[in-house]
Amino acid sequence: MRLPPFNPYLAVVIGVLAVSTSAVLVKLADQAPAAMIANYRLLFAVILMAPYILIKHRHEFQLINKKDWILSILAGVFLASHFILWFESLNYTSVASSVVLVTLQPIFAFLGTYFFFQERFSPGAVISMVIALLGSFIISWGDFQISGMALLGDILAILGAIAVTTYFLMGQQVRKRLSLMTYTFVVYGISSITLIIYNIFLQNPFFGYPVDHWWIFIVLAIVPTFFGHTMFNWALKWLSTSTISMGIVFEPIGASILAYLILGEKVTWSQWLGGTIIIFGLFLFIMSTTRKPKVTISEKSR
Repeated sequence: MRLPPFNPYLAVVIGVLAVSTSAVLVKLADQAPAAMIANYRLLFAVILMAPYILIKHRHEFQLINKKDWILSILAGVFLASHFILWFESLNYTSVASSVVLVTLQPIFAFLGTYFFFQERFSPGAVISMVIALLGSFIISWGDFQISGMALLGDILAILGAIAVTTYFLMGQQVRKRLSLMTYTFVVYGISSITLIIYNIFLQNPFFGYPVDHWWIFIVLAIVPTFFGHTMFNWALKWLSTSTISMGIVFEPIGASILAYLILGEKVTWSQWLGGTIIIFGLFLFIMSTTRKPKVTISEKSR
């Protein structure tokens, strides 16, 4: 495999910084249903990509085989499910709880690679997973003391983590055979269509939102989508699903800081304790499941 044009680990760092803005932006668009926010985030992303794809990459659609279409469709559906579940969780619980629980995806990613790619558990991985799950229990228990609806938000966030992990697992196979732009356009397009159908089914209004909400939809399409998920998709060609998921461990830190500065959300003792335990457990998980890097980074790209 040829060397990447720049360090894929740096791409993951940029992606994590970008997606850290997502939860706060969703909270700010409080007059729109979660599914509609997700819909416009991906729809605007597809619209922005369309001219470039039609001019530079339209011939690549003829090269997509049946298996890649099936995997791309599944990836798009699971990405839509992730956004619905996670954005909905932000209606019930805090940014800190929601984002830190979504970052449990490395655990689900490793479980997925175990079942689909026969990766094996080490004793350290098992211990670190137990620690991370203990942290999630502390957060959920603390939120339950606040309200049962906060606990519902926590559960939705965990389901969102499972959905996005499945999205990455589907994409890991296709991304190795398709260009970044073609794969991203196809998956975002399928995800957007899924969300349009879902919103029609729920009879959510497509228009009538404040002007600032439309700007939020556009920013969501550019920053966390292009500089976040697209960076992750690019890195999938050289890095494993587990590696990318582990990088996202840092997202709760940035998201919580932004939520405090912009929304005035304070972090409770259970969120501090549970979040710290989860991050500690995930760091142990990273160390216990580290493999030899799949790529050799040139000196120029370091």
